[in-house]
Amino acid sequence: MKEYIAHKTENEVQTVKEHLEGTANLSASFAAAFGAEELGRLCGLAHDIGKYSEGFQRRIMEDGPKVDHASAGAIECCQRKQDIAAMCVMGHHGGLMNLGGRDDLEDADSFCGRMNRYKGSKRYAYDAWKQEVKLPSVDAPSVEWKHWVFYTRMLYSCLVDADFLDTAAFMGEKRDHVVAKWNELNHRLDEYTCGWYPPKGELNRIRCAILDTCRSQGETGEGSLFTLTVPTGGGKTVSSLAFALRHAKAAGKDRVIYVIPYTSIIEQTAAEFRKILGQDVVLEHHSGIVYDDGEGENPDARQKRMKYASENWDMPVVVTTAVQFFESLYDHRPSACRKLHNIANSVVIFDEAQMLPLPYLKPCVYAISELTRAYNVTAILCTATQPALGTLFEKYLNETPQEICPHQLREDKIFKRVTFHRSGKLTKHELAEGLNQHPQVLCIVNSRAAAQELYGLLDEEGRYHLSTLMPPAERQEKLKSIRERLKQGLTCRVISTSLIEAGVDVDFPTVYREMAGLDSILQAAGRCNRNGERPRAESHVQVFESEWRTPPILDVAIGACQSVWDGTSDPSEESIIHHYFGEYLFLKGEEAQDAKSIMSMMSKCTLPFKDIARAFKLIDSGAVTVYVPTEESRSLIDQYRSGMIDRALMRKLGRYGVTVYPNRLKDLLNAGDVENLGGEVYVLLNEQMYCEETGLSLNVELGKAIIC
Repeated sequence: MKEYIAHKTENEVQTVKEHLEGTANLSASFAAAFGAEELGRLCGLAHDIGKYSEGFQRRIMEDGPKVDHASAGAIECCQRKQDIAAMCVMGHHGGLMNLGGRDDLEDADSFCGRMNRYKGSKRYAYDAWKQEVKLPSVDAPSVEWKHWVFYTRMLYSCLVDADFLDTAAFMGEKRDHVVAKWNELNHRLDEYTCGWYPPKGELNRIRCAILDTCRSQGETGEGSLFTLTVPTGGGKTVSSLAFALRHAKAAGKDRVIYVIPYTSIIEQTAAEFRKILGQDVVLEHHSGIVYDDGEGENPDARQKRMKYASENWDMPVVVTTAVQFFESLYDHRPSACRKLHNIANSVVIFDEAQMLPLPYLKPCVYAISELTRAYNVTAILCTATQPALGTLFEKYLNETPQEICPHQLREDKIFKRVTFHRSGKLTKHELAEGLNQHPQVLCIVNSRAAAQELYGLLDEEGRYHLSTLMPPAERQEKLKSIRERLKQGLTCRVISTSLIEAGVDVDFPTVYREMAGLDSILQAAGRCNRNGERPRAESHVQVFESEWRTPPILDVAIGACQSVWDGTSDPSEESIIHHYFGEYLFLKGEEAQDAKSIMSMMSKCTLPFKDIARAFKLIDSGAVTVYVPTEESRSLIDQYRSGMIDRALMRKLGRYGVTVYPNRLKDLLNAGDVENLGGEVYVLLNEQMYCEETGLSLNVELGKAIIC
C-alpha cells in the first residue's frame, strides 16, 4: 500500500494516518472538557484527509504547487451533517471564515463560497483516506443556534491546538503538560500566609477574616458566578487567589486564570503569585513580556516551557490581560484561538472588574456568561468598586452573581481610612500652591497635558511625573524611586494621570483627585493611607475641579458622580457605588454598551466570525506607538532598522513605546520629529522632544525648517 505523507524532516516522515490519529486523540481529550469529545475526534480525523491527494503528495515530496487540503475534510463533515466541525476543519490554517450563504458565489470570502468553489473545481481525488481512516458517526451537538458562535470557536480551539501540538511533537519539540497539583499549591499559599496569624492590629484582623472566608467558600466547590468585593487594602489579591485554589481543588478544575485590565499592574501581580506558588507553575502572558529561551547550545528550560505555554495557556496558573482574554475569545485566527479550550474547566478571576470597557460591556458579560453556562468555568468579578452588572447577567445567564465577602467585613469601619473633601474649582496655580504645602502628596488629573503642565509648577525637590507619555520601562523605574522616598519619609510630590489608580501599590498621606467618575475617585482614595497606619482625620482626599478642559469621554461619568455624591460626605458607601454605576449605565444608554454591535452580529445566520474578530478590538486602533530611543532601547531600534524583526523584538521594544493619537502623530511627522520605519512602526528622531522627567512633549513646533 502506498504511504501518504503529512510532514517530513531530513531524516523522518510522519504519515497522514499517524498525524490524523494523533491530532484526533488530542482534540478529543481537549473537547471532553465541554462534552464534545467525539466531535473533537471527528475534527481531528477529518482535518487533513485532503493530504491523501496526489496533488498534496507532490507538494510535500517534490515541492510542488500549493494544494487546498482543508476543503476535503470540510466536505466530508458536511456530508455527515456536522456543519460546525466542517467550519473548524475548513479554517484550521487560515482561520474561521464567515459562514455566508449557500448561494454565495465561488469568489466570496466565506465558508459557503469556498465550498462552492471547491465543489465546482477539478479537485484532487483524496479517496485513499477511506483505506486508512474511519470517520466516527457523531450525533449533532444539541447546541441552540444562538450559542453556535462560541461553541464553534471552542471546538476550533481544540482542533488547531491539537494539530499544532502533534506536528510539533513530530518535529522534535518536547512540550511538557504541567498538571495542577492543587493540594501542593494550596499548601504553599497556606505557608505564605501562616505568619499573618494571629493577626496584629484591627486591619490585619479583618484582612485575615476575609482570607478565611474566601478559603472556606472556595472549599465548597459550589457555584459558578461570584463577586468578590474587597475594599482597597483588604488583601483582595491573595484572598481571591485563595478562593480560586480551594475552589479548583474542590471542583476539579484544570487551572486558574487571573485577568487584569492593564499591563501596568500585571507584573506585580504575577511576581507576587510566583513568590507564593513557585516559578514553574505561573505563566505571565501579555504584550510586554518576552520568553527568550536562548535557542542554541544552552536553551533555558524554564523560559522554553513558558514560551510554549504562552501559546495555549497550558499552565496551572495564568496571569493575563483583559485584552488577551477577551480578544482571543472573539478572534478567528488559529494562533489566537489555540488557548480557548484551556479556559474551559477553569477558575477565572476578573480583577478590577469595574474596568470592563463600556463600548464592549455587553459582549464581555455575554462571554463570561457563556463560559460559566456551557464550559464549566467559575468566574469571579473582583474589585473594591463592584459594577452593577446583575441585570446583564440576568439577561444572558438567567443568574446573578453570589457575593463571597460578607457585608459586615467589607463595610467594616477599618476601611474608612480617609476623609473626603470637595475643594471646588482651583486654578492651576492655586492647585500647585496647595500641593507644595504637602511634603508627600499625590495628585491625579484627567489629561496628559494637564499632568505635564502641573508638574512644571511644582517645587523641584522630590517631584515626579507619571503618564503614558513615558514608556513603561521608565514608569517602573520612577515608581521604584517614589516608593523608596515614601518609605524613607523624604519629600515626594507625584503628578499622575489615572494610570496610577489601578492596583499600583503606593501609600500617600494626602491625595488630590480631579473630578472624575466615582470609581476613579475611590481608586485614587486607595492610594491614601493604604495600610491604615494614620488616623482617618489626618488622611485627606481632596476632589477638585480644574481650569483644564475635561476630556469629553468623562462628561457622563462626572455627571453621574456629582448626581450621587450630593448629600453624602462619604461616597465610598456600597449603596452609593451601586447607585453610581446604575446612573452611569443609564446615562450612557443601551447602545453605548455594545458600540460595535457585536451582539447583533453574533445573532446573524451568516455567523460572521471574521467580521466579529475585526470589530472586537479593546484597544483603540487609531492610536499608534512611537518608540523612544534610550540607552536600553537603541540597540533594539537598530536591530529593527537592520531587518532583524520578530515577535520577541517587538515585545521588547514595547517597553520603550509611547502611545500617540492620530492628530498628534500627524504633527510630529510634519515637524520631522518622528520617522516611519514601515507599517505602523514609528521612532522618535528629535530626542529633544523626550524628557526623562515628563516623557514625550506634547508641544510640537511646526514650520521650524524651510525645505528648499
